[in-house]
Amino acid sequence: MITQNTLWIVYIVVLIAFFYFFLYRPQVNQRRAQQALIASLAVNDQVVTAGGLYGTIRAIDDDVVELEIASGVVVRMAKAAISRKLEAEI
Repeated sequence: MITQNTLWIVYIVVLIAFFYFFLYRPQVNQRRAQQALIASLAVNDQVVTAGGLYGTIRAIDDDVVELEIASGVVVRMAKAAISRKLEAEI
């Protein structure tokens, strides 16, 4: 016979599983993908920053990249600000 306490335990376990699979795991996967992107950055890669700047990486330091956003215009920014690589020329 299923008691009221058993139903509460099942409810809590289902709720925890829901939060794990639909909230926590996607964030972990997204963080891993971002870390892999940052690790794969190389000079002359075409990238887009989190702020929407398009540019070409000209130099890479530990946590900083120098990004050429226009001919002769180079800005320094955090590697973590790079949101994606572009495959085609900009």
